Amino acid sequence: MALHFTQVTIIGVGLIGGSLGMILRRKGLAASVIGVGRRVENLKTAVELGAIDRFVGDPKDGVKNADLVVLATPVDTYDRHLTEWASCLKKGAIVTDVGSVKGPLVEQAERAMPEGVHFVGAHPIAGKEKTGVAAGSDQLFTGARCVITPTSRTDPQALEQVRTMWQETGSVVLTMDAHLHDKILGAVSHLPHVAAFALINALAEIRDQQIPSLDLAGHSGGGLRDTTRIAASSPEMWRDIFLWNRDNVITFIEAYERSLSQLKELIRVGDATGIEKELERAKQEREKFSVRPAPSA
Repeated sequence: MALHFTQVTIIGVGLIGGSLGMILRRKGLAASVIGVGRRVENLKTAVELGAIDRFVGDPKDGVKNADLVVLATPVDTYDRHLTEWASCLKKGAIVTDVGSVKGPLVEQAERAMPEGVHFVGAHPIAGKEKTGVAAGSDQLFTGARCVITPTSRTDPQALEQVRTMWQETGSVVLTMDAHLHDKILGAVSHLPHVAAFALINALAEIRDQQIPSLDLAGHSGGGLRDTTRIAASSPEMWRDIFLWNRDNVITFIEAYERSLSQLKELIRVGDATGIEKELERAKQEREKFSVRPAPSA
């Protein structure tokens, strides 16, 4: 379907929101892209980088004439934002988001929509450890997955417009139940972030209490850097993700703890065969990453 918005408003012009704005403007998918955010300097940078055409301070002014509103703020702010400006949306407007948690937030957003306004949940699975619009790129989503989470209430035309928009960014678009999304992402994204944050903190404790001369940056090789790269991500964003998906995250942390405990016990008793078996099982699972084909849309 042909896609063109007269006005797109992006609430939260950071890495994801800013990158989306760059693509919408470069490809001519929106006549005007308006940014709304907390920090004026960041919004000025967004204009300079071509992520938005202009910005406003009051989100109610920013959304009132929008065809599409993209909510790209930390997930814990959704309720406040929607309560503040949902009533200002015009009939026919579409609201979507980019949040890493979907189930409870999709339900929350659908309840907040005025009559004639449509919400479509979305999660582009792309990013960097660096945040902010200055890290944005109009290639950020190329080849990445974007999960859209429609419900029985989702307007079909709005769904197709959001799907087409993400396809235009170069994303591979998948459709998934919102709660299934949270289980899957809890396992393959949220748990790895927990592990990376916890590993860095454990190493810092080892340095402070046992090896004062340990230089984490100077003494580490590529393995530690690769394993903990995502620990440089936004603490604010990941705090909210962990809390909004807490049941799944806790369940998967417990599974990780069982795996660690099993390996620890094998090491403690000196079971070389058992250790090798565990490591070989992990190696075989990891090797599947490189041979699995890309998903179809």
